[in-house]
Amino acid sequence: MQFTYIPLKKEKSLYTWTGVFLVLFTAIITGYVTQFDIREAVIVLPGILDFILVDFLPPALKAVPDFMTSLLDTLCMAIISTTTGAVISMFFALLCATPTTPNSIVKLVIRGFASCLRNIPGLAWAIIFVPAFGIGKTVGLLALTLGSLGSMIRFFTETIEEVDPGGIEAVRSVGGSYWQVLKSGVLPQCFPGIISWALYNLELNIRASTIIGMVGGGGIGFFIQFNIKLFRYEYATMAIIAVAVLVLLTESISKKIRERIM
Repeated sequence: MQFTYIPLKKEKSLYTWTGVFLVLFTAIITGYVTQFDIREAVIVLPGILDFILVDFLPPALKAVPDFMTSLLDTLCMAIISTTTGAVISMFFALLCATPTTPNSIVKLVIRGFASCLRNIPGLAWAIIFVPAFGIGKTVGLLALTLGSLGSMIRFFTETIEEVDPGGIEAVRSVGGSYWQVLKSGVLPQCFPGIISWALYNLELNIRASTIIGMVGGGGIGFFIQFNIKLFRYEYATMAIIAVAVLVLLTESISKKIRERIM
């Protein structure tokens, strides 16, 4: 046992140090390509901290009434876009998941479509839609919905593919149709997982809606960007704190719901 343990330990150590070397080498190369100067970063750090502590703090409590409507708009946009995206994603996921797909061609096309959507962030969609629809909540809703479709299609597909095939075969063995297989063999098993992923995506959309709002998607992000342009940084700080509180509350509620359904 002693003779076999030492080589394995040395081999593991070799892999570890090789991984560390590759990470450091990659960091050095990317730093050189981007012309990142760590000395300059250290020099300007005190100025950045001074700017934050002096201009952004303390937060302006009087700003709360001004952005409550915008904060509510952000929450509503996240809920609507998540719900819409979940319904559409569920439809596509049923078509491309292995147990429920009509044929391999449909499966391949939808997976490719979802992969393309997944590689385009919601912020890019917002930038595309602003010239077409103007600044407002419509841009935010469309950007959040399309931005979350690719991920939810993938999550829902994987959830469906993890169902117990025994239930599906049992329905098919008694002559069940495609819709009966979905109703009795698939959906009851994957429904908790679908809800869990949808709640997780809701949390992501609340965060994303803030960034999207800063480029014209409406909501609290637009309020933050507007006040930064007016140099009212303490107003922006209060709005950022409100967003953080909203995200924490959403995560807490989502966690409790997931614990009950899983």
